[in-house]
Amino acid sequence: MKTNSQLDAQYWQDRYATGHTGWDVGAITPPLRDYFAQLGPPDDRRILVPGAGRAYEAEYLHAQGYENIFVADLAPAPLQALQRRVPGFPPAHLLLQDFFQLSATPPYDLIVEQTFFCALNPTLRPAYARKCAELLRPGGTLMGLLFDTDFGLGAEPPFGGTREEYRAYFAPYFDFRHFDTAYNSIAPRQGRELFICLEKK
Repeated sequence: MKTNSQLDAQYWQDRYATGHTGWDVGAITPPLRDYFAQLGPPDDRRILVPGAGRAYEAEYLHAQGYENIFVADLAPAPLQALQRRVPGFPPAHLLLQDFFQLSATPPYDLIVEQTFFCALNPTLRPAYARKCAELLRPGGTLMGLLFDTDFGLGAEPPFGGTREEYRAYFAPYFDFRHFDTAYNSIAPRQGRELFICLEKK
């Protein structure tokens, strides 16, 4: 397994350059789209998509009229791809930063998890849960998808796991509103994704 320092900005930039982006399905996935659809009219909530990749979730929300969407990634390539697809997306909301160094001031109302958690070295999972809580206002929401599957002992992402493992990371900081197998995953991920909706304590 690659160390934290090996999974750096250059590593991810190289994966984009070589097309080694199996997580990228080219569009927002149904579980996230359907969650956003029930949020109601656009408002001014602050939304963060960390480890955003090409950020189809941010593109979708922007098209719906949300204005306070922020995307963060270590590599410039996916942020540049979003900028090309959505010229009106605010450049100041494209954060070329390490997730763990993001500022919690002002706090976010919603964090969207989509194939970022599984890209991190598993040793960082407790810190990920803690950082999400730090970035959210009290009562804020962490929502998204986690892989509830075993990818084996590969040296590179994605890294899998179980819902029991994940529950232990988030329980100190969050109340669990929804934490179950996604019913509307794309076909290759059917039965292997856990849809989560957690509320910061």
